[in-house]
Amino acid sequence: MYTLFKVELYKIFKRPRTYISFAAITALIVIIQIGLKVDGKEYIDFVLGDLSSTLQIDGKLCNGYFVCYCVLQLLLVHVPMLIALIAADMISGEANMGTLRLLMSKPISRSQFVLAKFLAATVYTLMLLVWIAFLALFVSMMIFGTDDIFLVKNNYAVQISANDIMWRYVGAFFFAALAMVTVAAVAFYLSQFAENSIGPIVATISIIIVFTIFSTMSIPLFNKIKPFMFTTHMVAWKEFFDVKVNADNESIRGSIQYPHKIINSALILIAHIVGLVSLSIYSLKKKDILS
Repeated sequence: MYTLFKVELYKIFKRPRTYISFAAITALIVIIQIGLKVDGKEYIDFVLGDLSSTLQIDGKLCNGYFVCYCVLQLLLVHVPMLIALIAADMISGEANMGTLRLLMSKPISRSQFVLAKFLAATVYTLMLLVWIAFLALFVSMMIFGTDDIFLVKNNYAVQISANDIMWRYVGAFFFAALAMVTVAAVAFYLSQFAENSIGPIVATISIIIVFTIFSTMSIPLFNKIKPFMFTTHMVAWKEFFDVKVNADNESIRGSIQYPHKIINSALILIAHIVGLVSLSIYSLKKKDILS
């Protein structure tokens, strides 16, 4: 299985589309960084709204930590599309090239075949997130410097000290990795029902769009299924940046306002991953390979 896993990784990283994803991520982050470097003050004033005239905040608001938060808010909505380009091609691509039947004749079980391919897709997903973390966080810290991060929520504002931020980003990126692997699991599962990767890619993106709409609309019918949709929990990384306050309304260092939300969302995403991979194994075992 390890040999097959290495072969699958080689296949992924010899495809031009793999590097298109990294190039697209790089271009988007650089554009955001340039925009905030040039017009950061105007963007901060827009984010703060009326608070800019009622609060006097010391320090550099448009710093590397704030820029990374902005990048994550914008990119984690679009990264699933880049992940689907690879994960949705893992099995359908073999069927399209006519190599799936040949691979099934090798002395390896279908369970091992599925796991090796899914692990390879997972490695690609994690490497993409590591690249995002490097550009969005560490490069932004070098360009913009560091300071406290000031975030505006729905009806209140949060200020987190600079020495209490880095571990939050570590947790946020780990959670984002879990969310993106869930997307990879969806695309991977769909990939075995087509002989061309276009169908699973479009289907994955469509599912994400539809589920996201359901997750954001406050309609009683949708509210019943929201807790079970993976898109509802993909944004729970933001909970790392919501802190508890003391009696003087000062942020408590090292605290998270609703840690149970992170745990609950993580468990639901893990359940989706395990369920989808299990279904992938079951479906491929039952499938009659004709191509």
